[in-house]
Amino acid sequence: MLRRILYVLILIPLAIMLIALMVANRRSVPLSIDVFNPGNPALTYEAPLFVWLFCAAAIGIVAGGVGAWLAQGKHRKQERSYKREAQKLRYEVEETKRKAGTDDTAGNSLVLQR
Repeated sequence: MLRRILYVLILIPLAIMLIALMVANRRSVPLSIDVFNPGNPALTYEAPLFVWLFCAAAIGIVAGGVGAWLAQGKHRKQERSYKREAQKLRYEVEETKRKAGTDDTAGNSLVLQR
């Protein structure tokens, strides 16, 4: 139900705005890659303005995603170390239970095999 509400309140108006943007910006505009000689036809591309706008938005989304992924790297590394430590501690607990001879049926789901 919540997904449908979000669809109606966000996605439909966004689609309408994008279609209006495409219709309003149909004129072809040049994009020159050569900054020293903007008149160079080999490095000048023409496309409708909305294409360049969507490309710029896509590049921004990808760059933001990569930046967020790189910024969260330390948290992922820390989580991996916590998982290794938890696995090691579970194994030690099971070894201690086995040596003590008090191997209960409770906690069998934590038994790790090496």
